[in-house]
Amino acid sequence: MSSSTSIVGGGIGGFTLAQELRKAGYTDSIAIIDEHGFPYDRPPLSKEVLNGTKTAEEIRFVPDSWYEDNNVEVIQAKVERVNTDTNTLVLGDGSERPYDKLVLATGGHARRINGPGFFHDSVIVLRTLEDAQKLSKALVPDARVGIVGAGLIGAEVASAARDRGAKVILVDPAPVSLVPAVGIEIAERLHALHETNGVEFVNGMITAINHHDDGRHTLEVDGQGSIDVDHVLLCIGLVPDESLADSAELDVDGGVLVDREQRTSAKNIWAIGDCSRVRNADGSLERRHEHWDAAVQDATRAAASIAGTEPPQESADWFWSDRYGIHVEGAGSMVAEGTTVVRRNADGEPEVAFRVTPERKLAGAAVFDDSKAIRAARRIIDRNISVDPAQLVDPAVSLKKLTR
Repeated sequence: MSSSTSIVGGGIGGFTLAQELRKAGYTDSIAIIDEHGFPYDRPPLSKEVLNGTKTAEEIRFVPDSWYEDNNVEVIQAKVERVNTDTNTLVLGDGSERPYDKLVLATGGHARRINGPGFFHDSVIVLRTLEDAQKLSKALVPDARVGIVGAGLIGAEVASAARDRGAKVILVDPAPVSLVPAVGIEIAERLHALHETNGVEFVNGMITAINHHDDGRHTLEVDGQGSIDVDHVLLCIGLVPDESLADSAELDVDGGVLVDREQRTSAKNIWAIGDCSRVRNADGSLERRHEHWDAAVQDATRAAASIAGTEPPQESADWFWSDRYGIHVEGAGSMVAEGTTVVRRNADGEPEVAFRVTPERKLAGAAVFDDSKAIRAARRIIDRNISVDPAQLVDPAVSLKKLTR
């Protein structure tokens, strides 16, 4: 008896799920439902789309013909709610669509602060292609752009804005960002790139965004006065989208709760990507991973669960980012119990940071412009290889050899 799988959300998670199902020999019908239409990649929104090196068509995962060739239907619509009594999706136009298996890949919404001016229409956030196109129009020479949040997205946009000739004021309450992700040593080196590239950094908390009739804005910084800017970008994190999960009465807690197969608390409903959060067998909750690779891994697990195939081997969490011509990557956890040791270059600057557990296992690593090092570190983590901290920090020791 044939059935259908409906995927709500066309990001990397939703697309990968459809792709993996077909690779696994799944022959039942598949539909991707997304209000933005054909699935496209999100990381270029803060990089190549802003600097003009990729168009809207070029960030689509595959040519449109792929969907027809693989019998994957793409429906441009907003899903308003899930009716688990009738196994139907209620769409924005009031119509209903039945499902047999449902996968929520809805991601999340840009986090905003519940303060004066933060929800004003002129405040830009960056989650969609439309957001990136709006932001791109603001990045003109000599425009003063206030970026609230110096994390991965904030730093990437600051870099793109400087390439476009805009003046950037970057505001964050943390004196150095990304310390939990990459360790203090790599984080400080990355942070120094802002000043080197002409970005003004303000260490403080924004308490209000005042909007003026001429379209300009004033950022009120707690204890530090005000900053006048032409445009404001707010990038202070993501709130997982739990709306459909709530309508289906699924278990949620800082994300839609799932098991190791990405199954939710309801039969025949899975959740993947930024909106999902793993609940372990003992009831403990894991941290959500808001990264491209994490969504891919979620999708491959869910596809195996739906198709009834062997689940893939899990790999250490991995992310990457680019700023000012520098590529940074991280794998695993840099906040796990243990100590951090650092491999430095000939000038004494940190190049690779490693988080080593008391049992001398590698828990995490972060690299400054060295993709080969992170690939080796990830293999060491995945293979649970014992490590010698002295070898990790010695530039003469090949990390690749340590993976054997």
